[in-house]
Amino acid sequence: MPPAPDQLTLGLHRDREGREHRPYVRWALLSLVGLLVLLGLVNTFGQHPQTDTAAADGAELEVYAPERLRSGLFFMARFTIEAERELEAATLVLDPGWLEGITLNTMVPAPVGEANRDGRIALDVGRVRAGTKHVLFLHFQVNPTELGRRSQDVQLYDGDERVLEIDRTVTIFP
Repeated sequence: MPPAPDQLTLGLHRDREGREHRPYVRWALLSLVGLLVLLGLVNTFGQHPQTDTAAADGAELEVYAPERLRSGLFFMARFTIEAERELEAATLVLDPGWLEGITLNTMVPAPVGEANRDGRIALDVGRVRAGTKHVLFLHFQVNPTELGRRSQDVQLYDGDERVLEIDRTVTIFP
């Protein structure tokens, strides 16, 4: 057998003397990566939508949107207004948290009007007749550098009268 090159020693480079603990560190790091993948598979980091519902004074509002998001994620929020009585001028008022660090791509169908109501986004959906539903879809993307928690409350107004409110909080993971 030829001798080992001058720069190599058999004990250190072949027999790995002094490196006995390194496999445990490697296993721990790989286990950590595996744990992150497992947590992602069970939806710890978001995207699965939740349904929040509130009813009062002859109207019901349902918000179907995720409460945990990841940076860069595309997601959809569905707002359903079900009227037991006629709403003359239904308006959805969204907290600024719906657009802080989040890009609004589309609204389907387009609201009748959009306005600022004390720093909140007001989407006028118009008349909702008694016994009917109005469904509004908003498509978003979380900005890649965004993370943290913020309020995403939603209020339903009929003209200037607040009919009901849904309290929501969203968490954005990196």
